Amino acid sequence: MTLRSLALLASLALCACTRNSDDALVASVRAIEPSVVLLTMKIPPEHKKDKYDEAFATGFVIASGPWGSDVLTVAHAVQGAWDLHVTSGNRKRIPATVIATNDDKDVALLRTRQPNLPVVKLGTSGNLHPYVGRQVGLLGYPVPDEFEDEDLGLATSLSSGLLSSVRKDAIEVTAAVIPGDSGGPVFIADSGEIVGLADSRFDDEPSIGFAVPIDDARAFLHRVDRVHGF
Repeated sequence: MTLRSLALLASLALCACTRNSDDALVASVRAIEPSVVLLTMKIPPEHKKDKYDEAFATGFVIASGPWGSDVLTVAHAVQGAWDLHVTSGNRKRIPATVIATNDDKDVALLRTRQPNLPVVKLGTSGNLHPYVGRQVGLLGYPVPDEFEDEDLGLATSLSSGLLSSVRKDAIEVTAAVIPGDSGGPVFIADSGEIVGLADSRFDDEPSIGFAVPIDDARAFLHRVDRVHGF
């Protein structure tokens, strides 16, 4: 074998390793993205002269069947909201209703009559300390109205960062949680395991984001949605 052939094989091996690393994240996104939905709603206005404000958030489908679909999101995003809709597959806009909330844990369950939507499997946030430093992903709809104003279309966006700390009642990540992302799934990049719901960020340091631990959401679902396997 010539030196040129050896160099080519080494180059191909290096490319394969790089692709394999990327492919794990890509596979996770492909598995989760079909279940991620945009939430649109009206909320009490910031200025009294206005009738209402438009608001946006993200959720993901956790149960579905002929009866309809259940969507998990964060409670603060839908607090006081009305005219609530879910957009599935970036196309179909469906009315939705808030079924239950837990403001202390900041989780909410929505229901829509749309049947047989793609469902994600929830992971666990227990014993995440050994995962600190691992890459995480966040799928959501950051400032969707801004994208619409620029005629860029509706699509989910991926943010990635590191699991930087496991704190009391919160998971800290370096992925920024942008308005509209709240309620989106936060997942371990290479396994696709959903470990939290995007929740908030520091105003003065937007690169520090926080997620609600998914085990808090699972405990909530066990109380309010047992009929669908929780």
